Amino acid sequence: MTTRLVDAGWSQELAEALRVDSSELRIISPFIKAGAIARLLTAKPKSVAAITRFNLGDFAENVSDIGALRRLLEHGATVRGVKNLHAKVYLFGSKRVIVTSANLTEAGLDRNHEFGLVSEDPAIIAACRCYFEDLWRRSGADLTTSQLDLWDSIVTRHWAEGGRPNRPVGLGDFGSDAGVVNSLALFLPTAVADAPQAFVKFLGEGSNRVPLSFPTFKEIERAGCHWAVAYPATKRPRAVEDGAVIFIARLTREPNDIRIFGRAIGMRHVPGRDDATPGDIARRDWKATWSRYVRVHHAEFLAGTMANGISLNELMGDLGASSFAPTQSNAARGKGNTDPRRAYQQQAAVQLSAEGVAWLGERLQAAFDRHGKVPQVELDELDWPAVT
Repeated sequence: MTTRLVDAGWSQELAEALRVDSSELRIISPFIKAGAIARLLTAKPKSVAAITRFNLGDFAENVSDIGALRRLLEHGATVRGVKNLHAKVYLFGSKRVIVTSANLTEAGLDRNHEFGLVSEDPAIIAACRCYFEDLWRRSGADLTTSQLDLWDSIVTRHWAEGGRPNRPVGLGDFGSDAGVVNSLALFLPTAVADAPQAFVKFLGEGSNRVPLSFPTFKEIERAGCHWAVAYPATKRPRAVEDGAVIFIARLTREPNDIRIFGRAIGMRHVPGRDDATPGDIARRDWKATWSRYVRVHHAEFLAGTMANGISLNELMGDLGASSFAPTQSNAARGKGNTDPRRAYQQQAAVQLSAEGVAWLGERLQAAFDRHGKVPQVELDELDWPAVT
């Protein structure tokens, strides 16, 4: 009959608790991500019930996954939603309970500073079970696959139209009002911690580099990269998955470099939807040859000029072969190209390694803090797509 305070290793704590008792798993977590729930379900708990949030704004901001809820339903779980949920409780039969600040996300379980307790005390377990059952009774109807299909289409359309946080058209909260006064929806910063991939997407070519004094807003306006990044007509960009982080960069000169000046969340390329229209080409004639899109949403850009951007030369100098996923993989195999400067030649984009993501993400955030971001009201004045 023990109770322990814990401040790290939450993935291991959940896995160990499931080994102790996997007969019944009860989850309360506002945010649930697909990777974290997949790991939890590998233990094949026999009975699963989850209380989470059904706020489409959470899914649109990538802090929670519709795919994670779909995975739960496929496992046979019962899922209900509550507005304004903040508690995180995990019950494992009658043997163990975890009460923590950690959401059921890979960032919450493995990377964030989280604190809580793990208990086998029957009184604590009973109290937590009472809390779960009371909240469950007030949490409305069970989630269905048809609801998820509808929500998926709403969120996907929101993303395809640029995912502007000040235009949450059609996004609602479908959770039950369990007794807490509802508040206005808060749109969280773009979530990148659980992204499945990350790329640097290059804008411009070696023959048309811009000086470091070139305004970032002027490049956004020229490229339309606030809602899509373009690839050559000769090759569809099939490597990018939904939720990938796209770091947006411009070829620069004096000295020759590539400066990362923004980031966004990418969407999987869909032929037809993600091909340049005649109207797109009339607005930007170069799209006749760069007509394939990876749409992006929740784009954010450095204010000022390209001089404020992050140098890709510096990244490669610091990390070497570990800069990019292909060169890192080749170095591990002892075969193939390991020179990062050769890896991106004649390429529209290059996939970053985990080390490259961490290096670049830290420096870009510091640049945002120092130089600020292009205001959303200015981005709103640019052209935005309408998806039918």
